Amino acid sequence: MPKGRQPRVVVCGGGWGGLTTAKYLRRLAPKTEVVLVERNPVFFSCPVSNKWLVDMVDTSYLMHDYLQVSERHGYKFVQAEMLEVDRSAKTVVTTQGMIDYDYLVLAPGIRYNYEAWFGNDARMANATRSRFPAAYVTNAEHIALKKALHAFKGGDWVMTLPPPPQRCPPSPYERACMVAWWFKKNKIKGKVTILDHKDGIRPIGPGFRTAFQELYKDYITYVPNAHVREVDPFNRTIKTAAGDVRFDHAVLMAPHQAGDIAWKAGAVGINAQGKPSGWADVDPQMLNLLQDRDVYVIGDAVGQVSPQFQFYPKSGHVANKHGQIVAAYIAERLAGRSPGTVLPDNLCYMMVNGEPREAISVQFDYKINDKGVIEQTQIDDNQRRAELVTENFRWAGLKFDDMFS
Repeated sequence: MPKGRQPRVVVCGGGWGGLTTAKYLRRLAPKTEVVLVERNPVFFSCPVSNKWLVDMVDTSYLMHDYLQVSERHGYKFVQAEMLEVDRSAKTVVTTQGMIDYDYLVLAPGIRYNYEAWFGNDARMANATRSRFPAAYVTNAEHIALKKALHAFKGGDWVMTLPPPPQRCPPSPYERACMVAWWFKKNKIKGKVTILDHKDGIRPIGPGFRTAFQELYKDYITYVPNAHVREVDPFNRTIKTAAGDVRFDHAVLMAPHQAGDIAWKAGAVGINAQGKPSGWADVDPQMLNLLQDRDVYVIGDAVGQVSPQFQFYPKSGHVANKHGQIVAAYIAERLAGRSPGTVLPDNLCYMMVNGEPREAISVQFDYKINDKGVIEQTQIDDNQRRAELVTENFRWAGLKFDDMFS
């Protein structure tokens, strides 16, 4: 792409954060050229997808065309995969060619760290991904999981939950509820076993525990402290610190890390042991790389931001808020001003029952204390009720409007 006459901001990654950044930059800095690079031709939402798995929403509710949205908001959409970033030259190399930038926004999402399970054994990793996908990265995995669920005739359905930090921590419990509800509704003799790396359900622990006990006593078995030691996708076995299980089908969620884009850009930090932390090393308040103030990272890939709670929730809501915040930061800098700190919030709704439709929720609020540290306040709403389902769909509609309309 030839150099433009105006400052150029390149956004890599077209999820909830990247789409929001591109739209708000065009709104806040209309003379700026904005380029969105995304490898997929269409957007597919992870948030709300658990309801889609059991036919509560149709596919069109979750999918949007990138090109139409880019034309609507006046930014350029390039369907390509990012190959590398040369931060000294301020260029991005993609499968479609090279693009230079004045500011770069990385919205990588997550990748699965199958290496933690299999080392360099690509055969095991590929078999796990293809046969028992986690469906926490928005691509064909969701289609495969839905087909597997709808074809399931009965038996043991096992879910491994990754260790924190992970994408949307409460959503695996919601998925377990939706799968159990599907079994119950369709009289499928299936049982869901949740192998949780943590010592207990969180967030919204009491709400999920009550749902498991009152709604799915005969369908869900919850196993805490189930640290995965070995996974065999061929023999369908899992060995954990809490015992070994065999499965007929599984949702195998390996540990999460920042998406590939962050690694290709050299954005991943180094921990105290001198090894990659797995997450982007950013200024907690300004979200730019500590070693490069012209490169921002948003959404799930962001590393530790506070000694109190460590990581922001890795959710669509936070990514959307980060997109708004970073767009405003860049717009201020382009105007020659120093941006003031803005913090996100977070709100998640989790459906636990399909008939009647009932949900629970969790809210996170943030502030900077007098020592300059970001503090988190968490509010769990554990009482399942229909009103929260209504709020959930209203929330989703507002977020989709914010990204696409």
